[in-house]
Amino acid sequence: MPGPLHLPTLAPGDRVQHELLVRAREEKSTKDGKPYVVLTVGNRSGSIRCDNIWMEKLEWVAGAERGRVVQVVGDVKLSQYNGSAERKLAVTAPVRVLPDDQFRAEDFLPHVDEPAERLWEKFDRARARVEAAPLRAVLDAVFDDAFRVQFERTPGSTKGHHAKVGGLLQHTIEVANIALTSAKAVRKANPDLVVAGALLHDVGKVEAYDVGPQGFTATPCGLLVGHVVLGVLLVERKLQALGEPPCSEGQLLELRHMILSHHGKLEFGSPVQPMTLEAQIVHHADDASAKATDFLDAFEDEDLWAEGGDFSKRSWQLSRQVWRRPHGWD
Repeated sequence: MPGPLHLPTLAPGDRVQHELLVRAREEKSTKDGKPYVVLTVGNRSGSIRCDNIWMEKLEWVAGAERGRVVQVVGDVKLSQYNGSAERKLAVTAPVRVLPDDQFRAEDFLPHVDEPAERLWEKFDRARARVEAAPLRAVLDAVFDDAFRVQFERTPGSTKGHHAKVGGLLQHTIEVANIALTSAKAVRKANPDLVVAGALLHDVGKVEAYDVGPQGFTATPCGLLVGHVVLGVLLVERKLQALGEPPCSEGQLLELRHMILSHHGKLEFGSPVQPMTLEAQIVHHADDASAKATDFLDAFEDEDLWAEGGDFSKRSWQLSRQVWRRPHGWD
């Protein structure tokens, strides 16, 4: 049996004979109307596009629909188009569609590198720094055992920053650490409020995103309401279930504001802009975590880099090229 396959590091000439999840299936036609199919397949490490499956071999990919686990045999090649190169998988044998009941699609989706237990240790250390009793009670009400199970498998986005199983937990920890450091540097900011706001800012993504055979997708309420507003509604439901509110109406109003304003601007999805120092800090911490991860993703995406080049192609996540320094600072 072949060992684990790390898709991002495959090089031209490498052989693939592995079970992979069909991430996308595109039905296309040439200019003269001849049909062909393009599959994108992947596992926990990433994804790769297959070379075109032409009309005479369409039966090779019969049943290989998005969300199905398939056994793929092929060779990695470098495909040149319009002056740019892309690694592709040239399928050399019919794709075998495997029974759904033998696999969990989630096992073939990208995962964060750190185990969930270690991430929760970091999360709980940040949570333990909060000394204000009302804020601790709110965090306890929201992050109960059942919610933690949901939270740890939710991605940070459906595509983009932290788009991995466990991505939301990792992103939240990063935001809390950045926000706390900023609050200490500013001095006049309330560190308890900043950490609590950071831990709560994206809780709505648990209801906004789904993880399944189709990959990371938006739920109906994620599309119709959005994770920012869903986060406020979720916190309010959790607190109402307690019967006796752990904080005053004014305190709850401020927590609502921190969640609603964390995208910073109306055009970026925030119903309101930050109007408190702590809300502003959480917004910038959220943006810093997301943008830094976009850079890391660009550095690791070999399809963005020409061999020996120091500058990448344009990253769609960052809307720019990035520079991978050729020197060290040791």
